[in-house]
Amino acid sequence: MNLDKDLAEFASKKYGQNFLKNSLYIDKIIQAMPNDDLHIVEIGPGLGDLTQALVSARDVTAFEVDERLCKHLNRTYDKFIRNGKLDLQCGDALEHWQEGKLADKPYHLVANLPYYIATRLILKALHDPYCQSILVMVQKEVALKFAATVGEKVFSSLGVLAQSAGEAKLLFEVEPEAFVPPPKVTSAVLSIVKSSSLEDLGFEDFLKKAFAQPRKKLSKNLSQSYNKALIMEAFDKIKLLDNIRPHEVETSAYHQLYALLKENTDARKSKQTKKKPKSI
Repeated sequence: MNLDKDLAEFASKKYGQNFLKNSLYIDKIIQAMPNDDLHIVEIGPGLGDLTQALVSARDVTAFEVDERLCKHLNRTYDKFIRNGKLDLQCGDALEHWQEGKLADKPYHLVANLPYYIATRLILKALHDPYCQSILVMVQKEVALKFAATVGEKVFSSLGVLAQSAGEAKLLFEVEPEAFVPPPKVTSAVLSIVKSSSLEDLGFEDFLKKAFAQPRKKLSKNLSQSYNKALIMEAFDKIKLLDNIRPHEVETSAYHQLYALLKENTDARKSKQTKKKPKSI
């Protein structure tokens, strides 16, 4: 039997499945986990190679959306399910996150994430107050954006959000040949150790505006949504140059800028509301 061929045919394009089969990288992921006894949540366990390593170390809750793989995991890891080491949830993790929490206790997210929804899942975890850290395999391009620092051309709203919640690092790359079937891109393991959780959706909307056209001036991007005079006033207060680009602004400055623009915009709206039309 050609195992790689069989696995490649078994993988679902719908769910973007690429099974990590290289034990070297599985070991490296396990070694990179935080040194504590917190619960582990895994999204997209697939055939369960990483799952097996995880349940040997911690109690695990795994979310698998593919019914075929759920049946396989139920059979293969029946012992761990029966003794309580593995809680297998057959369904979409995003639906479980509707209440803002993926688990009912503090946990670490450790997973080989499906590439097509990796960014959404990471952002959900950054918002989840129970999620203490994120250790995930993703497309290298995505990992670079979350781990980027100010001044790098790939520094974007994702980097600002990651830095707002904690410390992000790209730990190591993984070549396509480590998977079956091999993806068309290089992968990487991303670590985000959280110090807080994201709460303000208004700040995220502000960042979308700030990075709308990354190569244009930040003031130009913001002028599509905010009064130019208020922008210049805010820039002056935090000592930002008018010609600065979005990727050249520190995370702390984005928070200051957001607070100033929100405060000044709200104040202007309040004044306009208080103005009453003259009676005729």
